[in-house]
Amino acid sequence: MMVFRGGFFLAGMVLSGCVSVTDTQHLIAEDWRYATDPHGSRAVFEGGLVTNGQVDIGFLRVPRLDKANNSWVELIYDIPTRSLGGYESVTVTYQSDRALIIKLSQKDYGRQGDKSYAHYQVTLPKADKKTTHTVMLSDFSRPDWTPKWSTGKGMIKAHINALYFVPSLTDKDGGKAQLSISALTLNKK
Repeated sequence: MMVFRGGFFLAGMVLSGCVSVTDTQHLIAEDWRYATDPHGSRAVFEGGLVTNGQVDIGFLRVPRLDKANNSWVELIYDIPTRSLGGYESVTVTYQSDRALIIKLSQKDYGRQGDKSYAHYQVTLPKADKKTTHTVMLSDFSRPDWTPKWSTGKGMIKAHINALYFVPSLTDKDGGKAQLSISALTLNKK
């Protein structure tokens, strides 16, 4: 059972056959962070990253410098149990002026694994107002740019320790994006 940390009221709810337990009032600040490249990309927000129970963040991504120096911007949710084992879907309420990519951080493909960073991901549409989407974990797939040498080990939910929320900005052009997340639920069967 997934229990989010914090002193708020915890409630179990049944939604379309999924049972989930979550903090229904606020996101918990200690579960959220962001990352940007060392080449000049930035995150912009006022106060703390989580304010009034939600994340409101802007990103400025510089274009890719060269073949060896990529740029990136990421809003990161660290799963308190460090595992998606037993979960079937993710429900997120968000607003974003760009399409929103959700990446699954799986140690088999990252710094601790083959270093390809060829995670599993899904893309949600741009949302001009708060929108809620539920995505099955089975809908996530590896990106087209996955190197041929990165051997697919499959999605191993027990090895997934974080969700990365990335506004769709291109390597070539970089750009600006504004993102807000006001609710996140990990759903069991």
